[in-house]
Amino acid sequence: MSPEAGAGGVAGEAAPPQASSWRCFSVAPGRLSEPPVSPGVGGGGRPRSPAYLLPASVPGGGRASGRASGPRPPRTAPRAEGMPAAHALASAPSPQKFDELLHLASKGQHANVDMLVQDVYGGAHQTLGLSGNLIASSFGKSATADREFCKEDMAKSLLHMISNDIGQLACLHARLHRLDRVYFGGFFIRGHPVTMRTITYSINFFSKGEVQALFLRHEGYLGAIGAFLKGAEQDNPNQYSWGENYAGSSGLMSSSPELCPTQRARSGTFDLLEMDRLERPLVNLPLLLDPSSYVPDTVDLTDDALARKYWLTCFEEALDGVVKRAVASQPGSVDATERAEKFRQKYWGKLQTLRHQPFAYGTLTVRSLLDTREHCLNEFNFPDPYSKVKQKENGVALKCFPRVIRCLDALGWEERQLALVKGLLAGNVFDWGAKAVSDVLESDPQFGFEEAKMKLQERPWLVDSYSKWLQRLKGPPHKCALIFADNSGIDVILGVFPFVRELLSRGTEVILACNSGPALNDVTYCESLIVAERIAAMDPVVHSALREERLLLMQTGSSSPCLDLSRLDKGLAMLVRERGADLVVIEGMGRAVHTNYYAALRCESLKLAVLKNSWLAERLGGRLFSVIFKYEVPAE
Repeated sequence: MSPEAGAGGVAGEAAPPQASSWRCFSVAPGRLSEPPVSPGVGGGGRPRSPAYLLPASVPGGGRASGRASGPRPPRTAPRAEGMPAAHALASAPSPQKFDELLHLASKGQHANVDMLVQDVYGGAHQTLGLSGNLIASSFGKSATADREFCKEDMAKSLLHMISNDIGQLACLHARLHRLDRVYFGGFFIRGHPVTMRTITYSINFFSKGEVQALFLRHEGYLGAIGAFLKGAEQDNPNQYSWGENYAGSSGLMSSSPELCPTQRARSGTFDLLEMDRLERPLVNLPLLLDPSSYVPDTVDLTDDALARKYWLTCFEEALDGVVKRAVASQPGSVDATERAEKFRQKYWGKLQTLRHQPFAYGTLTVRSLLDTREHCLNEFNFPDPYSKVKQKENGVALKCFPRVIRCLDALGWEERQLALVKGLLAGNVFDWGAKAVSDVLESDPQFGFEEAKMKLQERPWLVDSYSKWLQRLKGPPHKCALIFADNSGIDVILGVFPFVRELLSRGTEVILACNSGPALNDVTYCESLIVAERIAAMDPVVHSALREERLLLMQTGSSSPCLDLSRLDKGLAMLVRERGADLVVIEGMGRAVHTNYYAALRCESLKLAVLKNSWLAERLGGRLFSVIFKYEVPAE
């Protein structure tokens, strides 16, 4: 269902903010050539404020603007003008399709038909403080000249006139309600870059840059998803959440094939939007300082061309290894190789699209590249390519656990604190998603916990707040610590659990949060239950903490190598609030560097990672295996 076909007040049109992360983009106002679009709001396009303006189409081709701040936005100020009206005006003498009208307009020059300020005042317009290119009168020259004007120029003038009208009205309503963003829906606008550019220019001009025009990546999103949820109310949609599946969704494609060789042979700019229904509702972490301004990703690759080129190449070069690992994970399958090749082709195609149009799937980040790869693996039935690797590494690490604990307990208090932190960092080295590590693990089967410690950068670390952390530990214990675990095997067993054990010994309750589903070699919630049970059988501190519910294992609601603190399992968020968590520990490159490096929390936080990528380490001023140890205390 397209919003263009229904009224502006359809119930579904207010539903998407609750249904899924918004995916929108903006158009550069002054850009006259393709590509015309760039990502919208960070973090998948969430509105920064709870209220926004939603111009929608009404039956017959007009438009109505509604201020949305709740589940049902009121409609205000219906207007008769709209893009269908422009179509009707342009096609009256010679009927043609709307696409043809826009094609004509793209070749025209409105200045040949419109009367500009410089046509009225000549060179004197500068003394009036006016730009000579401002339109003084739409079709002004055609009203006074006794000659025929070409269709291209007339179409361009008409497009500007209607777009300026829509833009000015939307801008006035936005200012009336003190809003800074306007979301446009409807295929007469959204499906055509020329229209989006002119409307964006209009809003930017009339608001003096204070109001931003945004367009949804998938046309029909507001109506289709909203209408679906309206019909599914009997299913209680508040009991689950939605997430986009990048494997099945098509991207926002360019209308200029020469700039995007992967462009599909069709006139539209979209094909499919695939959504996964997540079985549990996802909510903000209660400890976020300002959820409305939180953006999980550290770098926006759409803006950073150098980083974008590197990471796209990095993921391309890693593709052979991922395919090999996927096939090896299913030795008994006769079609594993065939499915793995299909995965390769699909993911490689996504990467090529992103090279030409970085904004094709929304905001491009390392997180979105990782998530897209996981979605593509799942599509071809490779849900957990590292399952056998994780089982093997868990078995090895569990055998080493008693010895590691004995060594730690033999140390003095201050020496033990540093050893625990180094253990956390050494465990984080075991990341099969990092080529520098996977090459070592495949070539040297004897590489273990002690060898990983030798790889670590010596203090002072690249980011080193350890002294500040040690001083804090000399004070009263934390009430409750929330720890987001990273990798399975040595990381969680020899790195995280000894650290957890120390916190428990201090009287701090611990919530250990792990992925709900598999991603790379990250530990999952189900795996953590087995690991914790095995450790409890060897260690009385962990055993009593589990029995007394001072150590609780929870799932994050995510199946990503990264971490979005605005989309966490509701049960986890409720527990964090109930237990009064006052310390958050985020471990690993994906969760603490690619995402959440700048995340501001209302409590103390530890962000730890070992940089296992040379390019990233050098960009941050370090070298391979440099250490990030970032302890932060919120301002009073």
